Amino acid sequence: MSAGSSDPAPLGAGPTAGFCPRCGSALASRPPTACASCGYQLYVNARPTASLIVVDDAGRFLALRRAIDPMAGLWEVPGGFCDGFEHPVDAAVREGREELGVEVQITGFIGMYVGTYEFQHEFLPVLDCFYFATLDASAIRLDPAEATDLTWFDLADPPKMAFSTMDSALVDAARLRALVPESLPSGK
Repeated sequence: MSAGSSDPAPLGAGPTAGFCPRCGSALASRPPTACASCGYQLYVNARPTASLIVVDDAGRFLALRRAIDPMAGLWEVPGGFCDGFEHPVDAAVREGREELGVEVQITGFIGMYVGTYEFQHEFLPVLDCFYFATLDASAIRLDPAEATDLTWFDLADPPKMAFSTMDSALVDAARLRALVPESLPSGK
């Protein structure tokens, strides 16, 4: 934190970066920029994520209550950041296994949405990929470090979610499911 301020110093590699992450020299401007000392070019690119929308036979989707910040206590769908060089489909399956304790099967692609994620006092751009998935709901074992509760909400009337990209994806998921319901198997 800066002296006498509650705002963090612009030290990150995100949109508020004030110093070169390679050599530590002060940057002349916020990214995108190049370091005058070493020439390192700094960009702020969206971080990819992958999330699951699991819909049951009654047209309800699986929602988790977030255990961690940002947005702790709000509802979300299972998902998270892609690891380096990890394909979003693989990340979605991995996140399902980690957060829900079950294997998931991807049954369709919903869409990609640009959003914002607060991390270490920076607002970072994210590119959120959403997939329809199925799983054995009776076998779910929540990771308490990730979620404190789960429930099923009507896909046609979802609550406000933790992130705006989830709100958008749920609207599109309901629309897609109404268009071609037989091609999008539901969870059991």
